[in-house]
Amino acid sequence: MALEFFFTLALYGFVTTIGLILILDPTNIPSFGIKGKLSFDQHDLASVSHDFGGQSQAEPLAVFHPDSAEDIARLVKAVYESTQGLTVSARGHGHSVNGQAQTSNGIVIRMSGSPTKPARINEKLKYVDVWGGDLWINVLNSTLGYGLAPKSWTDYLYLSVGGTLSNAGISGQAFRHGPQISNVYELDVVTGKGELKTCSEKQNSELFYAVLGGLGQFGIITRARIALEPSPQRVRWIRVVYSNFSAFTQDQEYLISLHGQSPDVEKLDYIEGSVVVDHAGLINNWRSSFASPGNVSSLVGVANGGVLYRLEIAKNYQQSNANSVDEEIEALLKRLHYIPATTSTTDLPYVDFLDRVHKGELKLRSQGLWEVPHPWLNLFVPKSRVEEFDKGVFKGILGNHSQGPILIYPINRNKWEKRTSAVTPDDEVFYLVAFLRSALDNGDSSQTLEYLNNQNRQILKFCDDNGIKIKQYLPHYTTQKEWIEHFGDKWSTFYRRKMEFDPKHILATGQGIFYPNFSYNE
Repeated sequence: MALEFFFTLALYGFVTTIGLILILDPTNIPSFGIKGKLSFDQHDLASVSHDFGGQSQAEPLAVFHPDSAEDIARLVKAVYESTQGLTVSARGHGHSVNGQAQTSNGIVIRMSGSPTKPARINEKLKYVDVWGGDLWINVLNSTLGYGLAPKSWTDYLYLSVGGTLSNAGISGQAFRHGPQISNVYELDVVTGKGELKTCSEKQNSELFYAVLGGLGQFGIITRARIALEPSPQRVRWIRVVYSNFSAFTQDQEYLISLHGQSPDVEKLDYIEGSVVVDHAGLINNWRSSFASPGNVSSLVGVANGGVLYRLEIAKNYQQSNANSVDEEIEALLKRLHYIPATTSTTDLPYVDFLDRVHKGELKLRSQGLWEVPHPWLNLFVPKSRVEEFDKGVFKGILGNHSQGPILIYPINRNKWEKRTSAVTPDDEVFYLVAFLRSALDNGDSSQTLEYLNNQNRQILKFCDDNGIKIKQYLPHYTTQKEWIEHFGDKWSTFYRRKMEFDPKHILATGQGIFYPNFSYNE
């Protein structure tokens, strides 16, 4: 139903049962010029009432399909100026896990799939302008024809640009280039007042840094200018295995330190790691395409029932310098302390490497195992406490059960822009630890949603009891006190920015940080 038609209905007294009533003065409808579609269709409502996490349900009052950034600004301004207490949530690909993009008392804006202008690439200055609802896979496809690609990625490319920039956007390149929020030149943002503003480091900088990592609290990203670099043609991808955690982390920390050294030192482009507490998990999860079955079977005896750690490294290269890659990789591997004879190497096109997780998704979809609850827990663990975390969690709480991958890899804190809203531990090196589990109803109690959620609570309690000052990535809290503790020294700035850019607290209420009529006394 078109927005104009809805308000015409309201003017004549035909009030919808869902309660979205007169957020604009009907006599002024022609002056707003909104071209997008405001839908009350039950299929539309149902499609945005759940997310990838599969644990939260919230049906909105309406779904808005915008035609432009101006459309979004006009809609948000209408909500801001209304007295109905409505809220607005922007939804990209719906990959949140705790209802962060949902609302039950307002409008969900469908950012992905909306009509947009094509990506605009500047070859000379090496950047691309893209719609906030574009998926990263589409961004990649649009830049490759120019021999360019974004510098920093997430493991999964079917996520929206606005969604990852509202969090941080991290993968195995973050140690080198920083998160995606450190690789943005400019944004167009619709604030909670319905103002469409262009912002950058030099223009409206307070809004720029607020929005980056801001969990959607300050504005809706409608355009992002992403930094590009020359795209490699191929990737040499190596996996090795450790049984000793100290050797594993020391090697990872050594490898990420190389980028502070001279240009002639061999360097990598990607570093990640994973933990295997269930040896079947080496092949029975959505990263199973990353392992050689023959290599996996040979490791079971080596592990002797203990925990294994797998290091993944990659070197990008052009076809013209393929001969030098082997020498560089061999020189690096000689300095590492992994289990001999556990090396697995793959050489593949750059696009195939970046889109590797999508293959796992297609496999799980074919088995009916993709659209299940995902009780994920993502943590930043200080380097100084990661050994304790290993003993208490990987070798303790998890036992020998893990229904899904567990990632662990180090990140250099100096690659994170401190002025953004994102928070990290204080250590100069910290680890991403991601429990990417899927809950299954297959008769195994250790794979149920209740079991995995309880395990997540045990992990958080272990950290709290032992004073391990973790930070949640993709955070989820239920109390104001927890959110204040999460942001720490940044809370006062976060709250001041909220009052400046979304004073009525209408944006992204699904995060649970603010809500209409929220008050906080500093």
